[in-house]
Amino acid sequence: MNDYILLVPILLPFFSAFPIYIVGRRSKRTRDILAETAGCAEFAACAILLALALGGNELTLAIPNVCGRGIYLKLDCFRAIYALIAALMWMMTTLFSREYLAHYRNRNRYYLFTLLTCGATVGVLLSNDLFTTFIFFEIMSFTSYVMVVQDEKPGAMRAGETYIAVAVIGGMVMLMGLLLLENRLGTLYFDELHTEATTMADVSELYLPGALILFGFGAKAGMFPLHIWLPKAHPVAPAPASALLSGILTKTGVFGIIVLTSGVFLHDALWGNIILALGVVTMVLGAVLAVFSVDLKRTLACSSMSQIGFILIGIGVQALLGHHNTLALWGTGLHMVNHSMLKLVLFMCAGVVYMNLHKLDLNDIRGWGRNKPFLNFCFLMGTLGITGVPLWNGYVSKTLLHESIVEYIALAPSPGIYRAVEWLFLISGGLTAAYMAKLYIAIFVEKPVKPFEEPKKWYIGTKSALAIGIPALCLPVMGMFPSPLMEGIARHMQGFMDWESPDAAVKWFSLTNLRGAAVSLTIGAAVYFLVVRTLLMRRDEKGVKYYVNRWPTRLDLEEILYRPLIQRLLPFLGALVCRVLDNLTDWTVALLNNTVLRRKPIPPSSDADFEPGDFTPQIKRSYTLQRISGSISYSLLLFGAGFCAAMVYLIIILISK
Repeated sequence: MNDYILLVPILLPFFSAFPIYIVGRRSKRTRDILAETAGCAEFAACAILLALALGGNELTLAIPNVCGRGIYLKLDCFRAIYALIAALMWMMTTLFSREYLAHYRNRNRYYLFTLLTCGATVGVLLSNDLFTTFIFFEIMSFTSYVMVVQDEKPGAMRAGETYIAVAVIGGMVMLMGLLLLENRLGTLYFDELHTEATTMADVSELYLPGALILFGFGAKAGMFPLHIWLPKAHPVAPAPASALLSGILTKTGVFGIIVLTSGVFLHDALWGNIILALGVVTMVLGAVLAVFSVDLKRTLACSSMSQIGFILIGIGVQALLGHHNTLALWGTGLHMVNHSMLKLVLFMCAGVVYMNLHKLDLNDIRGWGRNKPFLNFCFLMGTLGITGVPLWNGYVSKTLLHESIVEYIALAPSPGIYRAVEWLFLISGGLTAAYMAKLYIAIFVEKPVKPFEEPKKWYIGTKSALAIGIPALCLPVMGMFPSPLMEGIARHMQGFMDWESPDAAVKWFSLTNLRGAAVSLTIGAAVYFLVVRTLLMRRDEKGVKYYVNRWPTRLDLEEILYRPLIQRLLPFLGALVCRVLDNLTDWTVALLNNTVLRRKPIPPSSDADFEPGDFTPQIKRSYTLQRISGSISYSLLLFGAGFCAAMVYLIIILISK
């Protein structure tokens, strides 16, 4: 088998992006057709890779000297499955984009950078060493920025600032961590990380590079406290872009955290507790923010943050359980898959609402979905799936995550803390049910305050309906047949990082598992009726209830911490340091001039004494040259010239080789 086939799903979007951009300047219709064809071709290429992986082909590809380090790729079932999911999302969002972007400017630019992001994302998922992951990760971060600022409105530009700042800072910190990790272990290859880590005499030396790498991956995943871009970027980005940002780009960050945890910190209890704590905060905070939000896409964005927290809990419990961590790993992998599919459906449904009304506030869109059975069905499938209702896909992965927590409680030396984690898990599931019920009831059940102006044509085109309807149909099918479908996916994914099969078959619909789902749904119903319908709604002068956002604006972490830190404190500290160094330099020069470089008397040309006005031009010139040659500036000038000469010499040597 030719291993270079691994490059096809990476290079196909890269090489098709620019021709599509050029064609689009002449014919928009041809551009749309070519973009849809590229999306379908990408899906076909990833499907071929999955077929090869399922057939037992484990392909590896090494391309040396690229970026000075080489590019290393590998194909196994885990990578192939998630690459296929990424390709599916790009194909469906591209089909949906033609209608959604019909009235947008700069559509050529959107397709260009969306395809570039697609190639980089698949590159991350097929990477086989952390440096290759980093290269594609950074390409993906910069190209996806354009997807966030597509509107070029003030809100979009400000959200883009936040997004690119988090991405750049996260990438720089991650690079420092990678260099330190390679210094400690001598390798960045996935297959060698665990072996080298187990030979370390002092494992504590790995915590600093691990924390730096976690910072970079966590920034993209939307992990607390680096989640600030999620609630800002999703509401302003086009709905197809929001589906990709939430459904697949966040998973590249999770992918890196899984590699780091399974490779470097496998069965490390301290690391597991750190990931678990971050996961719990991310899960609860995201759910609370979603309950308070009254913006459709912002609610779904905060929901993504919460669901990432569920996944991080699975990764943390994996490290805590040691060799008995299969349920946690299965739950982590399957919830990644489920969340991608769910957000694909939900964000495109939100896109249908926006492209018809150009509004997202629940008070403005309430009741619009009445008498729209197709959109109602698709949104309901996503709602039931993400809520974890039995017979839908989200129930399967959440059940595995819950079982893994319960499993560790029986083994933990201090079970009380982890019982609290279990209850926070169930409460967060209830909050998920509450905010999704709020969205569904507001759009599809409540009566509109005033009649909507319905479009003359149908509210959704055929291609857009297929792009939403097909993934929506998959959600209940995956949940109704967990053993052949979901368990089959998990078993094929388990080869990644040496996952093992569970000791016993999972009883998906046992009373214990159904009880956990029932507890969350009961909490959700209580929160909806006691909090959402009372505390988070008011009545106007006519007695009509409307939604209000009671979340205090002063609790915006970006506004109270990050922007003041970057825009005020860091420039102040930088200016202070530069001023101190500048004064220190002046003081040093003055000290040297008064001591070592003290002015010497000018030698007279004869025994006779001369007055200062009697100096000849030759004596003055000699004196000036003496002063210059003894100055610090002259020394620095000579150092700079010598440094430049050395650099030119090294460049000539490298070119000649």
